[in-house]
Amino acid sequence: MIKEPKLMMLNGRQYIPDLKNVKLKPPFRGRPEISKAKVDELVLVKTCPLGAISSNPVSIDLGKCAFCGECSFVFPDKIKFTQDYRIASNKRENLIIREGEDSEVKFDENLINKDIRRVFAKSLKLRQVSAGGDNSCEVELGACGNANFDMNRYGIEFTASPRHADGIVLTGPITENMQEPLRIAYDATPEPKIFILCGVDAISGGLFTESKAIDRSILNEIKIDLFIPGNPSHPLTIINAILDLTRG
Repeated sequence: MIKEPKLMMLNGRQYIPDLKNVKLKPPFRGRPEISKAKVDELVLVKTCPLGAISSNPVSIDLGKCAFCGECSFVFPDKIKFTQDYRIASNKRENLIIREGEDSEVKFDENLINKDIRRVFAKSLKLRQVSAGGDNSCEVELGACGNANFDMNRYGIEFTASPRHADGIVLTGPITENMQEPLRIAYDATPEPKIFILCGVDAISGGLFTESKAIDRSILNEIKIDLFIPGNPSHPLTIINAILDLTRG
């Protein structure tokens, strides 16, 4: 009886009452900010192992970024990672952070299917498909339902079958042997449905972009409703992204 109150006092309150206004602290890395400080842009571009940084002007593609922080270590006056975890969007181009800009990542309301908010605003069942994932994003998706984040309070849950789901959450770069199972799962999900890419591997292929074992051609045939950056994506990023898509 005494042990449990002691543990609660030691750990503090783990349940997060308001997931939309949480303030995270370093070392968490969220949305980067790029100053106009002059640096050797060629060296800066080469510091990124995933090719997420472009030059003239300098920009960072969150769909390719692993959030390793190497660029900010080498050029601290040029790049700083904030603790802003609301970095998802329904538009791929909105994931590009440009030099001198200090604005939040936005959603394009014109691209959101009206049926999504009409049907899924209060209840959403998702089927998660790991297409060659490394289990990092998969773990964070699982954490979304734990006692800390409790995604279920919003009526958002994972289901075992795509036939019982309202959408697919894809993790991993899509290996050749997972392309067909992904297609089967997507086709088995009834309309209207949503398709979510979670993590850098799912969005761009990550470190495996040039691998011959990867086949991402199926993404040319599917409407992608949500891009959730991260390596892995943080539960707060995931949950707020889904809420922004389905509720606004």
